[in-house]
Amino acid sequence: MPGLVSVKTPPDAPPLRISVPETQPAQIQTQTPQRSESANFKTPSPVTKKPPSPSPSRSKPSPDRRKKQSESPNPILSEASLDNPDLGPFLLKLARDTIASGEGPGKALEYAIRASKSYERCAVDGEPNLDLAMSLHVLAAIYCSLGRFEEAVPVLEQAIQVPDVARGSDHALAAFSGHMQLGDTYSMLGLVDRSIACYEEGLKIQIEALGETDPRVGETCRYLAEANVQAMQFDKAEDLCKRTLEIHRAHSEPASLEEAADRRLMALVCEAKGEYELALEHLVLASMAMIANGQDNEVAAIDVSIGNIYMSLCRFDEAVFSYQKALTVFKSSKGDNHPLVASVFVRLADLYHRTGKLRESKSYCENALRIYSKPVPGTTAEEIAGGLTEVSAIYESVDEPEEALKLLQKAMKLLEDKPGQQSTIAGIEARMGVMFYIIGRYEEARNSFESAVAKLRGRWGEKVCLFWCGIEPDGFSMCATVQDR
Repeated sequence: MPGLVSVKTPPDAPPLRISVPETQPAQIQTQTPQRSESANFKTPSPVTKKPPSPSPSRSKPSPDRRKKQSESPNPILSEASLDNPDLGPFLLKLARDTIASGEGPGKALEYAIRASKSYERCAVDGEPNLDLAMSLHVLAAIYCSLGRFEEAVPVLEQAIQVPDVARGSDHALAAFSGHMQLGDTYSMLGLVDRSIACYEEGLKIQIEALGETDPRVGETCRYLAEANVQAMQFDKAEDLCKRTLEIHRAHSEPASLEEAADRRLMALVCEAKGEYELALEHLVLASMAMIANGQDNEVAAIDVSIGNIYMSLCRFDEAVFSYQKALTVFKSSKGDNHPLVASVFVRLADLYHRTGKLRESKSYCENALRIYSKPVPGTTAEEIAGGLTEVSAIYESVDEPEEALKLLQKAMKLLEDKPGQQSTIAGIEARMGVMFYIIGRYEEARNSFESAVAKLRGRWGEKVCLFWCGIEPDGFSMCATVQDR
């Protein structure tokens, strides 16, 4: 989340009025008056006919007593305890400590839910409570860590209603934080339009609180520009990039890392709009800034982007030179089996395919697949799936649809359990539909197309248009595209 300014954490709350028994440190019990153990004892008879029974203080509790003790509720989990104003801060700290200790988010979720309930009960009517907003943010973050994004949405919708922006910067920044977190959650659900709307509202609040030229506003503008690129709204993304560049030029040194990042994003937008020369200009300036700051790996990544632009301009010799430069740096800094090395192999394979050197192209594809089949630790499923998808496109181009289909199936299997990948999976399914159709598996082709369209409709709604035409022998073909209406 860009330039996130979280809600001000309240000072340490006074400890709860509780006692922790030394013999049971994990259980918290409220203090209760001690009963006199001698109250129910009778004076023993002077004539002792049996050995004295064990002392009541040492005797085992009766089964009924044990049952009653086990059924007694933990006071922290009781409904009555929620009215204690000290409980919310205590439970929220407990939730954070539980996550930090590595116990997992399950128990932390229970603590966070009760902390939010306690804050809500103890809030003064008509008075916004930033502690409540903070606890809701934590609760939503735990839901997201569990992959339960749908449940995080109503929590964040409640959180953004709590702050009163007119009450000052703390409230404004709490509202900003909530809108950005809600936007991220919508993004993970594939609801791009809602996500962007939340980011835009957050940016508006941040500008009112900090001013239009604050560097943190620039970070948010860049974040929103990236979201618009994903939504293919390139004109909006370009305007935001220009705004970000202006802000960072005003606050940063010439050739700063911030400016380099802005120019790389601007180059991506220009490339998407077909303005290759302008994109190349931004990339060269970004590369110079990275060189000045000693960022060798970033320079190599920019060289890959420069190679892509040269290839789009059919300047293949210059593209090969840029790719080889990047390949040398990645091999020396990351190792021969790093996915970044594989990604350059894929770009070289595509270039040699375009220039008709099919043997070299296939060799680079095999080198990339060798790396993807045995990824180094730390490689993400998204990286591997993206690489497999790119290689499949090359196999498709050289008329090897079966091999392309196998790679697409592997890529989809890697992503099917990953949140926020619905659009990517839809694109893979659409391409699988084409491959199924080419090899004559028409029913599977139809199912792949329909599944892809359903996922795209879930993301874009009515912006997805269907086109049908009759194609022998099955009599159907379907594709989906996104249009603004």
